[in-house]
Amino acid sequence: MIDYHVHTHHSFDGFHSMEELVIKGISLGLSEICFTDHKDYDYDGKGSEFTFSYKDYFLELEQIQNKFEHEISIKSGVEFGLQPHNIEQYEKDVALFPFDYIIGSIHSAKKTDIFIGDFFKTRNQRQAYEDYFDDMLQVIRKNATFSVLGHMDVIKRYGDFSDPLPLDEYIEYPSTIFKEIIQKGKGIEVNTSGFRYNLKTTHPSIDLLKLFHQLGGEIIVPGSDTHQIKDLGFHLLETLKVLHYIGYRYIASFDKMKPQFHKIESFL
Repeated sequence: MIDYHVHTHHSFDGFHSMEELVIKGISLGLSEICFTDHKDYDYDGKGSEFTFSYKDYFLELEQIQNKFEHEISIKSGVEFGLQPHNIEQYEKDVALFPFDYIIGSIHSAKKTDIFIGDFFKTRNQRQAYEDYFDDMLQVIRKNATFSVLGHMDVIKRYGDFSDPLPLDEYIEYPSTIFKEIIQKGKGIEVNTSGFRYNLKTTHPSIDLLKLFHQLGGEIIVPGSDTHQIKDLGFHLLETLKVLHYIGYRYIASFDKMKPQFHKIESFL
């Protein structure tokens, strides 16, 4: 099994060292782990950042890779908080550091944090979805560098709406997004954290996973979005079973930004 969305103490909301997480991963039978700490530039349009030292990250990573090289594959990754106006700064990072894997996530839309109530104060549910997916599409069309889109429909987790917006009311957005990333050779992650938020599904949800598959999407990467060590590997096996049922036959890992494919059946 592989887990490709793991936060360490280098993230503002992470708590564990790489070594602690690697030891836990080995005990769970993980064959590969990727550390994807947060890097969010100009989070709110006012210069706020969630960042960490790449130097410290890669120093610790190299030490851990050397120590556990015969027990588990450990990859370098990062989770970028992409927005249309901040892509240039991330591209500088990509040019300077040897990432294996980059998650491109939308944490803010229209320069407003989607995780707090302010984003939803002036928007109904459909408007919130439209603004969120519009920023995602702009990021793609500006040729931002990333491997996969992170927790693609995380917008549904927030806003305190009693009934989620049916997919058929906004399907034009994910359909367009999927077609464009497929053409660009990019993929999506299947993020299991939705189960921890009582959504009873992954991000993206099963209907979107089916749509990605129907449109010819092949690059799909599982990740637990771990911040607490207890969540490492969370719900990954069950999620691979769902992917296989939908029709996927492979999941991907990454090496030097290139996908490596693994038969799902080998993990079941």
